[in-house]
Amino acid sequence: MRIVVMSDSHRDVGAVETIVERNLGKADMFIHLGDGEYETDFVMMQYPHLDFRRVVGNCDYDSMLPRYMVIDTAGARIFCTHGHLFGVRSGLERIISAAKQEGCNIILYGHTHERLERFEDGIYIMNPGSCSSPRDGYPPSFGSVDITPKGIVTHIVDVN
Repeated sequence: MRIVVMSDSHRDVGAVETIVERNLGKADMFIHLGDGEYETDFVMMQYPHLDFRRVVGNCDYDSMLPRYMVIDTAGARIFCTHGHLFGVRSGLERIISAAKQEGCNIILYGHTHERLERFEDGIYIMNPGSCSSPRDGYPPSFGSVDITPKGIVTHIVDVN
């Protein structure tokens, strides 16, 4: 199973469209980790057949999207959140604790606009960075999570 993960598009419809179009027929699921409700609404109308999951970000004002979600798929349990409610700019302790309480082995989060891939205490942790406005000196990016019987692989890719 391949999951394409993006975050922090901040009304850049083109970035979300590029990622989706680049992965059509390759991804089984798309996840947007917040600060992108407007543009994901637009793209989801274009591609209603896609499995597209979303959580609310701190800039998704008046949103009814969930603050976090747990996805069970292909033998993995994934904790998805924007990250602002778990203080990810100050460290990952709170988000790791929340994911462990939910029995998750993958954490996906955004908010910092900075890429991160880590394996810690049996949990794969990924922040795909921002698909429109990174803050870490890297180009705009998105991530993928491949879940196979042999294991889990995370990967961060430049949008262009």
